Amino acid sequence: MPLTGIRVLDFGRYIAGPYCAALLADYGADVIRIEAPGGNDDRFTVPVAADGSGAMFLQMNRAKRCLTLKPGSPEGREIVRRLVETADVVVANLPHDALVRLGLDHDSLSAINPRIILATASAFGSEGPLAKNVGFDAVGQAMSGAVHLTGTPGQPYRAQVNYVDFGTALHTAFGVMVALSERETTGKGQCVSGSLLGTALAMTNALTIDHALNGIERQPIGNRSYSSAPTDLFRTRDGWIVTQIVGGGIFARWADLVGRPELVDDPRYASDILRGDNGEELSVIMQQWCIGRTSAEAIAELAAARVPAAPVLRPHEALAQPQIAAMGLVEPVAYPGAAADVPLIRAPIRLSASARPAPTRAPQLGEHSDAILAELGYDAEAISALRAQNII
Repeated sequence: MPLTGIRVLDFGRYIAGPYCAALLADYGADVIRIEAPGGNDDRFTVPVAADGSGAMFLQMNRAKRCLTLKPGSPEGREIVRRLVETADVVVANLPHDALVRLGLDHDSLSAINPRIILATASAFGSEGPLAKNVGFDAVGQAMSGAVHLTGTPGQPYRAQVNYVDFGTALHTAFGVMVALSERETTGKGQCVSGSLLGTALAMTNALTIDHALNGIERQPIGNRSYSSAPTDLFRTRDGWIVTQIVGGGIFARWADLVGRPELVDDPRYASDILRGDNGEELSVIMQQWCIGRTSAEAIAELAAARVPAAPVLRPHEALAQPQIAAMGLVEPVAYPGAAADVPLIRAPIRLSASARPAPTRAPQLGEHSDAILAELGYDAEAISALRAQNII
């Protein structure tokens, strides 16, 4: 595996930290999730198994081992010290003061192991007036301009999917890989820092550039687009579909399909941005075309004309698509006490010359504590004593 031999200590919580570590685990890294003896809160979000483990936990912590530990206790600090000596990466999306308190800041870690890479993810970074504030995904969405431009006038909406958290995890994992590459030259680790606000602004940057250079204060327009049309959601006889008409060629094919070829020569629709500016009229035309067809019929005709479109699916319908099976995206794994196999989706990236290990379920609470401590030199008597003290 590409990351075989890389050990990652995962002190992360919820998404940004744990998903970063999961991506590394997908390609062979030995990831040890360090969790409180009673379990971290993020283990139990939306429970789906008999032990209370939740849907998000099973996704975020695939292919990891679990060590339960009180890292702030003297005995816990010694275990952390031994772990850091053996590790390459520490992932901890905790506030900076918490990192210092637990001895997980980069200065403390590098004093133990100069090759260590610390990957952190916070809401607002480590400097500035908001640096000490905490936040989740929705904070990044709201402060980036995305929520203001989503929904309808007078009613902004946030996205249900935590894309800022996932984007921060992806950026942080990318930073870890850059730092690992740099370490090959320098022999030294460094701190990789990501933030929810930084990720969210990176994703809305085209919108902020638009305002900075064009001076246009755009307003929410529902499911339409500012720079293409008809890009929108449309009701069919039995559901909804989405189209995204970008570029003159696709627009011309769409116009032919809906029986309005004269639209191609209409000056109101001469470019993507003009079509976006006048998208409401184009959406009306498309809605009239869609309403007499089922979703399947509309998609089939649009696909034949090479016009991008898709059905609007419910979550349970998404995994049932034949295309998903053809791509091999879902990898079922069993988890103790779950009613069925977990339909796991790992990093949707394939490396042509590198295989991935078979999918492995998330760990149960403390499942690997004894084995990990034995690797660090603790014998059975010492492990029993730690458990009796509730250190593990």
